[in-house]
Amino acid sequence: MVTVYLCGASVLIAAAIGVPLGILASDRERLWSWLRALLDTLQTLPSFVYLMPAVMLFRVGDFTAMLAVVAYAIAPAIRYTVLGLQRIDPRLIEAARAMGCTPWQTLTRVRLKLAMPEILLGLNQTIMFALSMLVITALVGTRDLGQEVYIALTKADTGRGLVAGLAVAFIAIIADRLIAAGAARSRQRLGLA
Repeated sequence: MVTVYLCGASVLIAAAIGVPLGILASDRERLWSWLRALLDTLQTLPSFVYLMPAVMLFRVGDFTAMLAVVAYAIAPAIRYTVLGLQRIDPRLIEAARAMGCTPWQTLTRVRLKLAMPEILLGLNQTIMFALSMLVITALVGTRDLGQEVYIALTKADTGRGLVAGLAVAFIAIIADRLIAAGAARSRQRLGLA
């Protein structure tokens, strides 16, 4: 349950930061070029690097782990939001403007709805990134399934490590299936499927 709560809270924070940043960057080419460079850097850093600044600034524990997970998992939330919003047919946006929609209405009622399948895919990837990073955050003292994997690794206990790894995999599979079903339903409602 600690794994689910840490992953859930981290994904919510990453999505709350990443989706608005993606919305802003989808219309501003200069911001998107800066963000893209930052995201490329974040995605090429080794996973252990995210732990160092968090440990230096905060104590070892769940909060530190959550900060590292958010920093690691925010990239797909931003990228897929931008990708989804930029792939919308410009004729649809023009039609919304011609019908008298304000920029806010165009964003909320047209652009975000059409981009929702891509945004959900980004959320899915954010969850996968968060779960993979949670296993590594066992090094900073979290008491989750990552700690079980770490203990199994230090004691060469194959069975314990396999059970903990499979539990993480099952959490990922369940989240993937739920979000994939939501994205498929969203595509079907929009007539994109």
